[in-house]
Amino acid sequence: MASWMRREAEEAPGVVERLLRENEGEVRGLAAFLKRRPPALVLTVARGSSDHAALYAKYLLEARRRWPVLSLAPSVLTLYRARLLLPYPALLLAYSQSGESPDVVETVRAYREAGVLTLALVNREESPLAQAAEVVLPLYAGEEKAVAATKSVLAMMAATAQLLAHLEEGLALREALLALPEALAQALAAEGGWDYLVGVEHLFVLGRGLVYPAALEAALKLKETAGLHAEGLSLAEFLHGPQALLEEGFPVLALVQKDEALEASLRVLEGLKAKGAHLLVLSPEPDALALAHDPLRLPVASAPELTPLLLLQAFYPMAEALARARGLDPDRPRHLAKVTRTR
Repeated sequence: MASWMRREAEEAPGVVERLLRENEGEVRGLAAFLKRRPPALVLTVARGSSDHAALYAKYLLEARRRWPVLSLAPSVLTLYRARLLLPYPALLLAYSQSGESPDVVETVRAYREAGVLTLALVNREESPLAQAAEVVLPLYAGEEKAVAATKSVLAMMAATAQLLAHLEEGLALREALLALPEALAQALAAEGGWDYLVGVEHLFVLGRGLVYPAALEAALKLKETAGLHAEGLSLAEFLHGPQALLEEGFPVLALVQKDEALEASLRVLEGLKAKGAHLLVLSPEPDALALAHDPLRLPVASAPELTPLLLLQAFYPMAEALARARGLDPDRPRHLAKVTRTR
């Protein structure tokens, strides 16, 4: 029987299709407001996988809108009782599957009281987070039974991309979003295997630019489900020290797409291969796959802003299969629960 993790990952195309349809009016109105009154600073607050969706928002909004984005440390407010002095207007994006973590809820409540426009991207519309925020974009992911979140993460990223699409003047991204559910379904047919990782204990997961948040998410899932010590890093940051750990055969999983970071990424991968790294490359790009010892071919690509979602859609079933191959239950990671409440 398929695990909940796999089944929920396979539900993502339908979730995203509904989300894009149901939130269209709200997102259009919010984008029009933000274009009239652009934020001097965007804040994000999230934990775990949701924070990877928040980092994806940082890359989108900084690279495409040139809006500065700051990730809040909730403990600054909840433990040190300090609230930042902000330029106005400001926008706070809160990402959560459950909407129940007290530190995220308290942060949203405090900054809303201070006059910040607060937007919750959350799966549970009746959650404390949804009640605390001024604007809510539901994820429509339904119940997630697997501890490791999949469809809700992709929904958060899709909702962020939808907002960007309505902030942009052109129609290219909006048109790409129309094809996103079908592209996600095609991504489930990614080709390749994880045999090399069945017997290892450590690896690096690398990405650059818009793909970096997906690399962090992939590393977290390999920790949670496959029991691997997977460290997610930027391809650029990897050169500033961590590559010293490389030795012959050390596994490196790279997520690569065709955008402004492609040429730099290929050069780094060539160097890592020369240093003895065993490269696993998940990508739709032939030049990247040609460098891999184990190519993991993504059968479809989209706009650069959306291909990170396709990479994760392909990755989740692969990670689930690797967990099983390592004798683990991907639905029941050790020491973890579905909802984590921190302050």
